[in-house]
Amino acid sequence: MVFVPSIAATLAAALSLTPVLVLGHPGEQYGKREALEEMGNAHVVATMNARALEACQNAPAVKARKERAMARRLETFQKLRRERSTENAPWLHRRDAESLEKWASQSHDKTGAYDFDKSTPSKEIFGSNTSCVLTPDNANGPYFVYQEHIRSDVVEGVPGIPLHLELQFIDVQTCEPAVGILIDTWSCNATGAYSGVSAPGEGGLGTTYLRGVQPVDEDGVVNFDTIFPGHYQGRATHQHLIAHVGSETLPNGTYTGGRVAHLSQLFFDQALRDTIEAMEPYNTNQIPDTTNLGDWFTGYAATPDYDPFPNYITLGGALEDGLFVWAELGLNTSSNWDYYAPYASTWKEGGGYDNPDFDFMHVAFPPPTHG
Repeated sequence: MVFVPSIAATLAAALSLTPVLVLGHPGEQYGKREALEEMGNAHVVATMNARALEACQNAPAVKARKERAMARRLETFQKLRRERSTENAPWLHRRDAESLEKWASQSHDKTGAYDFDKSTPSKEIFGSNTSCVLTPDNANGPYFVYQEHIRSDVVEGVPGIPLHLELQFIDVQTCEPAVGILIDTWSCNATGAYSGVSAPGEGGLGTTYLRGVQPVDEDGVVNFDTIFPGHYQGRATHQHLIAHVGSETLPNGTYTGGRVAHLSQLFFDQALRDTIEAMEPYNTNQIPDTTNLGDWFTGYAATPDYDPFPNYITLGGALEDGLFVWAELGLNTSSNWDYYAPYASTWKEGGGYDNPDFDFMHVAFPPPTHG
């Protein structure tokens, strides 16, 4: 007789687990409920990825979408260089736990110094870092602010390396652009402080820097102007993302309602991070640095099919000229991860206010669709 371990036995083993402390933010824990959910859902994620890859691989609409994306990114790159008067400057480009190490071992600046000319194939430069696969969800962290401003420029004069971020969202159920959604993004400043929250050492409820929300266009694309994020205790440099489905835009330039269908974090090449961290104002940050491989949450961000490090290209011969960063993310628009995305505070005119029901336990771990 062939012995097959029963689900009951597996669950019984899980129930003996003790919570594991997560070091990214004080008070975060990972417990029994999350372990059970993972075991019950991990196979669903693998199946969805396999089906998405099969359905999308040779679809004419997908090929056309990718061609549009490459042309759009080339146009954006040229526009950003014109705005900075760096059209003739050289530039650097990308591409020269097991899944994370696979992607982390690759350079994401496609690398080397080049003179931009019309003979450089745009598909080699502006291709995406993914195909139509489910982007792993990640822990949301404790600094999500609800009802932030709908805007594309979130800098507010905060010093740092300029970063233009283009994100394209694909519905993995259809392999078509995910339309009708709002994308929420936020990050800390160069010295590790977040705006919009009252926690000690952060920017405070009256601040809104490096936070914004944008609706996607007909190709599922959003653009943000921000800065390269800094770092803080126990975390590698990262950029937060949330996808809201069914939200309503308000006359005051914010949003309300809907549900969270995706939450994740983008990470950046270690070599790029190390270079920027040595520059002002990043080098004034006294908090010890955490590498990509040393961050608890980076492992959640990668799978064998999904690369959590976005593509990038410098906009001139120096990093001070800025970065153009882009990524393609697959999400399931029917998902509901509200449980994992409680907000620390809500923005309002004249200053935000804390969420009295905020619970650290809900932000310490990701949905079962993590990497």
